[in-house]
Amino acid sequence: MDTIETIHLGKTTIVGGGETPRTFMPISRLARRLFESFAAWLQKRETRGTLRYLTDDELRDIGLTRREAMTEVSKSFFWD
Repeated sequence: MDTIETIHLGKTTIVGGGETPRTFMPISRLARRLFESFAAWLQKRETRGTLRYLTDDELRDIGLTRREAMTEVSKSFFWD
C-alpha cells in the first residue's frame, strides 16, 4: 500500500513513501467559518436597521445622537 490515510481530530494526514506528512483543513471548518461570518454580518445589518427606528430618548440612553445613528445606518453593504 503506497498511501495511508489517517483521520485525527478533524484533520486528515496523508503519509506514505517517505514523504513528510501533510495536513489539510477539513471542509467543515471552512464552512463553519463562512457561516459564522455570514451570521455576524446579518446581526450587524439587523442592529443597524433597528437604530433607524429608535427615538431620541432611546438613542440618548445608548449614548448616540440621531446623526451618529443615521451615519451607522447608512454604511455600505460591505462595511465591517
